[in-house]
Amino acid sequence: MHSRRNISLVSSHCEGEAGDVIVGGVLDLPAKTMHEKLVRYMTEQDDLRRLLLHEPRGRPEMSVMLVVPPCDPRADAGFLIMAPGDWVPMSGSNTICTTTVLLETGMVPMQEPSTLVRLDTAAGLITANAECVNGKCKSVSFDNVPAFVYAIDKQINVPGLGNVAVDIAYGGQWYVIAQAKDLNTEVKPSSGAELIDFGKRLKEAVLAQCMPTHPANPAICGINNIIISEPLVNHNGMESVKHAVIVTPGRLDRSPCGTGSSARLAVLHARGQLGVGEKATFRSVIDTEFIGHIRDLTKVQDFDAVLPTIQGRAWITGERQLRLDPTDPFPTGFVI
Repeated sequence: MHSRRNISLVSSHCEGEAGDVIVGGVLDLPAKTMHEKLVRYMTEQDDLRRLLLHEPRGRPEMSVMLVVPPCDPRADAGFLIMAPGDWVPMSGSNTICTTTVLLETGMVPMQEPSTLVRLDTAAGLITANAECVNGKCKSVSFDNVPAFVYAIDKQINVPGLGNVAVDIAYGGQWYVIAQAKDLNTEVKPSSGAELIDFGKRLKEAVLAQCMPTHPANPAICGINNIIISEPLVNHNGMESVKHAVIVTPGRLDRSPCGTGSSARLAVLHARGQLGVGEKATFRSVIDTEFIGHIRDLTKVQDFDAVLPTIQGRAWITGERQLRLDPTDPFPTGFVI
């Protein structure tokens, strides 16, 4: 069997969102920080991302993580995140997938009843705490990087929709948050095409009118994803909200989105709707759940910020060995 590439992956999903983890076949590119490492892979090996995530080997509804040696000496492992549209600095569902795969494959030793895993990401050091029973990760909660609000109720003129009030916040990626009622839509699978269309239009409109930029790392700028939300409700004594997350290049996140939920925690706190230590449930378009809480407050330069913790579950679904035949006409795949 002839092959130009031979890559080993463990497949998994977190609350419905697929994330494969590379466990062999890709060499490390050294760098001083994980963000510099991310930039190296983006500029030098983007063919790898396209090989894995474009058709016929990949699909838009998934991500792939690359486990690499950490740059931060405090970390147990580092990982980089490849999405169909780009490389991203941080992802909550993919943090949960990666933690589960590292522990259940023995790449990081599992301790019961809980294992602490420190992960070096392009957004910063992430601490994950896995609940472990009989060799299985029952759930993973991770302490995310600081989340903060860029704008509340900012009026954005959206072609075809008029003026729409949005919140803009950072939770490891940049998010625009709009209310479903303002768009005359609902967060449900049958509205998927409409939600995606609105998300694309909102993203283009916001980027035409402002450019959110992380004050500590100007390279983290622009809008990554859009959240379209139902109203916040109180369910069994806990704040709960259902939202759809539209991610690049234009599809629905199947999970409630960990970085998106982190951004929402910052907005809820800024609005006085959630305090330190209080929990909130975030439900996805397919009704899977993350539980989030604010563990403390902090500052990101001049921005008031929260320290979010997000809890969810992941499951290993299989293993695969990806090969690239030298005669394959699609060595970096294709997008339709």
